[in-house]
Amino acid sequence: MELKISQYFPGVRPNVTLPTKQMFELLGEQGIRKMVSDHYDLIVQSPIKELFPKNPIALEKAKEHSADFFIQICGGPDYFNQNRGMPQLNRRHRPFKITAEARIEWLKCYQQVLSELELPEDVLQSFWNYLDVFSKWMVNSYDVGLKSVINR
Repeated sequence: MELKISQYFPGVRPNVTLPTKQMFELLGEQGIRKMVSDHYDLIVQSPIKELFPKNPIALEKAKEHSADFFIQICGGPDYFNQNRGMPQLNRRHRPFKITAEARIEWLKCYQQVLSELELPEDVLQSFWNYLDVFSKWMVNSYDVGLKSVINR
């Protein structure tokens, strides 16, 4: 199954559709936590690693917050809201310069992680569609491209 990364257009905020609740039903809480952890493990080796915590304790906390969010949006318990309040992800990500290129790297790591999951194609596609559109909302910087980040 091919998980395609759609093009990002600055200023365009497409409607986001939550993934099917089957994602949570099939993976469960621990499966989603492992998926998120595996994603972060790839991210910290990627060209966008500087956007993520270097401190192992802070990285584990970031994994926990992200897993709580994905558990909640996939139909599981509302851990994120209980522990962090309403998501407000644009505000929470504002301190980080997230470029369209960084979005692609983030999604590429999820492509790898999702390709290793044994889930029905429609469930994977539903989750992927969410990630692909959701990630467009996180782009908040147009002045620093990935090439300049890599060449530091």
